[in-house]
Amino acid sequence: MHALNFDNRWLRELPGDAETANYTRQVPHALWSRVRPRLVKAPKLLAYSPEVAQMLGLSEADMQGGEMLQALAGNALLPGMEGYATRYAGHQFGNWAGQLGDGRAIMLGELMHDNKRFELQLKGAGLTPYSRQGDGLAVLRSSLREFLCSEAMHHLGVPTTRALSLVTTGEQVTRDMFYNGNPQLEAGAIICRVAPSFTRFGHFEMLASADEIELLKQFIVFTLQRDFPEWLQTASNQHGWKPISMQSLEPEMIEVWFTEICERTAILMAHWMRVGFVHGVMNTDNMSILGLTIDYGPYGWVDNFDPGWTPNTTDAQGRRYCFGRQADIARWNLERLAEALMPLLSTTKGLSNGIAHYDQTYMRTLMSSLAGKFGWDNWQADDGDLIDRCFELMTRAEVDMTLFFSHLAELDLAQPDIATLQPAFYTEQGFLQFKDDFQLWLQHYANRSKNTPPEVRQAQMQSHNPRYVLRNYMAQQAIDNAEQGDTGPLLELMQLLRTPYTLQPDMEKYAQKRPDWARHKAGCSMLSCSS
Repeated sequence: MHALNFDNRWLRELPGDAETANYTRQVPHALWSRVRPRLVKAPKLLAYSPEVAQMLGLSEADMQGGEMLQALAGNALLPGMEGYATRYAGHQFGNWAGQLGDGRAIMLGELMHDNKRFELQLKGAGLTPYSRQGDGLAVLRSSLREFLCSEAMHHLGVPTTRALSLVTTGEQVTRDMFYNGNPQLEAGAIICRVAPSFTRFGHFEMLASADEIELLKQFIVFTLQRDFPEWLQTASNQHGWKPISMQSLEPEMIEVWFTEICERTAILMAHWMRVGFVHGVMNTDNMSILGLTIDYGPYGWVDNFDPGWTPNTTDAQGRRYCFGRQADIARWNLERLAEALMPLLSTTKGLSNGIAHYDQTYMRTLMSSLAGKFGWDNWQADDGDLIDRCFELMTRAEVDMTLFFSHLAELDLAQPDIATLQPAFYTEQGFLQFKDDFQLWLQHYANRSKNTPPEVRQAQMQSHNPRYVLRNYMAQQAIDNAEQGDTGPLLELMQLLRTPYTLQPDMEKYAQKRPDWARHKAGCSMLSCSS
C-alpha cells in the first residue's frame, strides 16, 4: 500500500469539540468532534468503484489489499487519516430540527491527489456525538443502494458525491424497516463516500441559530478558500476583491457567493427532473453547497410518470418531497440558507437577487433539458404547452418516463404512429383509452420537430434521455442476492450503469417497464428512511 497524502484543513483551521468522550450531546462553539470508527468483526470488500479509486490514486492492488480493507471497514486509520464527525443543523420536512450533525458518518480526512481535494467519509461506522437516538450503523440494504446510486448518477452526468467502496461487516444490525414495531436483524455494511466537500446548508444554519456569528464568519472564509478556490479567484478578479480573510470579508462577497450556490442548486434540480430522479429527503441538512446530490436514502426514479410520486413512505401523505416539487423545495432550502447568512449582512437585497437568479437559472436550464429530451435544438414559444400536454397524458395513461423517451426517439416523423410508444404504457386499458389523444399529440410533435435535422434530433435525444436508470426493483434484486452471498447482479448493474445512454447487448431485461410484481413489493416502489 503506497503512502497517501492527507491535508486535513477542517481539523487544522476550524475549532473542534473540547470534549473528547464519544457520547450523544449538544456541541457548542465547534465544527467537529474527534471520533474513531467502531471495530467490526469480519470485514469483506463486496464491491468498489474502479473509477473512484483511480480518481484518488488508488490501484487495484491497493483496493484488494488488507490495509485498505481495514481502513474502509473502520478498523484502522492509514497514516494521515483522522477520524471526526462534523456539526450541523437543519430543517427536516419543513420543521426546524436543531443540532443534527454526522450521526453515522465519520470522516477519514481530506485526501490530496493531482492537486485536488477529496473528503473521505465512512457511513455506518458507528456512534458519534451527533447520533441522537441512533446507533451510527447501516445495513447492507441501504448501503448497497447508496453505493450503486452514487455511481449511477455520476455516469448520468448528474452532479453527485461518489462512492469508493461497499464493505460488509460480518455483524448483524437491528432495524425496523417499516417503523411498524417489527424490528429484524439485517447484515451490517459500510460505504466510503467521496466528495470535494460534504459541507451542507445545515452547517451554516447551525452557527447562525446558535448565535455563533464570529464562527459563522470564519467558516464562510474557510469554505470560500477551501471549497471554492477557482471560483473565488475568478470572482475576485471580476469584482476587485482583496485576498479574502476575516478582516476583508465584505457583504458583497457573501451575496455573490450565495448567488453561485443558487446557480449550482438550480442546475442540479434541472438534472434531477431531466432523468426522473426523486431524492426523497430534501431536508436542508441534505443540501450540498457545491450543488451535488448528497445523502441517498429513500430515493427512486419515476417509473410511470407522476409529478406527485415520492419514494419515501414517511412523506407518503404530505408529499413534500415528491418529484414535481423538488425545484420549489430547493428554493425554500436556499431561503433558509439565506436566513443563516443574514446576520453578516445589513440588507436582504443581495440574497433576494440570488433567489431570483435561482429561478432564472432553473427555468433556463430546465427548458434546455426539455428541448433536448424532445429532440429539439432550441426552445420555441409554444413548446411549453406541447410538453405540458404530453406530461398530462403520460400521467393519466400511466406511461413509463424512461421508455417513453427511448421510443419517442425511434418515431418516424413522416408517419407518426402511437404504436411506436405502446411498449411504454403500463396497462392496455391506458393505451386504448388515450390512444387517440396521444396520436393527435404526436401529429403536433412531428410538425414541431420537422425543422430539426434528423441527426441533430437523434443526438439530442440520445444525450438527454438515459436508456437505463436504477429502478428500485433492480436495486432490490441486487440486495436480495447480495444478502445471500451472490454479488453477480450488483456487479452487472455497476457495469450497465456505466454507460446509461448507450444500448447494450444482452441487457434487454433492464430496458423494460417496472414489472407488475414490483408495483407494491417492499423496496421496489416506496422505501422508508430506515437504514
